[in-house]
Amino acid sequence: MKRVVISLWIALASVCLAAEGDAQEAAAHGGGSVTWWKVANFVLLAAGLGYLMHKKGGPFFGARSREIRQAIDEAARLKAEAEARAAEIEQRLSSLASEVEALRRSARQETAAEAERAGARLRQEISKVQAEAEQEIASAAQTARRELRAYAADLAVRLAEQQLRSRMSPEAEERLMGAAIAQLRSVAGSTPETGRSA
Repeated sequence: MKRVVISLWIALASVCLAAEGDAQEAAAHGGGSVTWWKVANFVLLAAGLGYLMHKKGGPFFGARSREIRQAIDEAARLKAEAEARAAEIEQRLSSLASEVEALRRSARQETAAEAERAGARLRQEISKVQAEAEQEIASAAQTARRELRAYAADLAVRLAEQQLRSRMSPEAEERLMGAAIAQLRSVAGSTPETGRSA
């Protein structure tokens, strides 16, 4: 502020000196009184302007420089915040890439584990179905063996009957009947004695 006032006084002094030189030249030509009034008018105007600049300019320029300083400080603060946010975003992006890779690894491991579990379940199901099939086959084989034995026994009885009928003659039939009757008599005769002794 002092520099502005000093530079104004220097400018005023130089104007006054220049005006004095013009006044001397005008006096030489015969018009000296008009030039002094012009110089006096200019000096009054310059002094008024200097006073106003000193009185009002100082606070104005001081307030203006404070506003500029505050704006510069605010801009520096905003720039620092923006740089901090940019650094944080870059850090998040770099950590995001590692998080994505970790998620991919985890998904691959989970998929492999799930495939292994599904394979184990499938093997259990196959083994269960195989065991059931083996049981059904064994049961069917036992049933087939029983049916085969029954059929073989029935067939053997029929064949034996056919062979007996083909060999049976009336004399053999009479002998067989006689033996059966004798056996029945011996059984009937021994039974009452057994009943009496009991």
